[in-house]
Amino acid sequence: MRAVVQRVAKSSVTVDSDVIGKIDRGIMVLLGVTHDDTSEDVDYILDKVVNLRIFEDENDKMNLSLVDVGGELLVVSQFTLYGDVRKGRRPSFTNAAKPELADKLYLELVDKAKQKGLNVGTGKFGAHMFVDITNDGPVTILLDSKKTF
Repeated sequence: MRAVVQRVAKSSVTVDSDVIGKIDRGIMVLLGVTHDDTSEDVDYILDKVVNLRIFEDENDKMNLSLVDVGGELLVVSQFTLYGDVRKGRRPSFTNAAKPELADKLYLELVDKAKQKGLNVGTGKFGAHMFVDITNDGPVTILLDSKKTF
């Protein structure tokens, strides 16, 4: 499982001219799922996301987590995180999970985040989405549950 984690001042997702998910200060996550991902990968990514110390404390040091600052979370499924462009110019998406598995694990992550008491916004799985991100910093972190980077 891969995640692009961005600290945001605000972020929103629009589908068919309707804003379907939006947050203010918090973290925007673009989430990709691969074939062999499981609930363990969900737990790893979610733990990292909510506990990353990427918000400034009173001394302007990145010392606080999403939980510490009472921030919000927006999660958008993005299979293109598993795009492979090592050969040619057209990405291959063979490493992306089939939609059934990807949607199941995406929803599991969203549900577990809500169980932690977070205000969670989402995109719409499989839809064409417009994602507005006001990156704060900018702060962008790449996560991979297999720790390939």
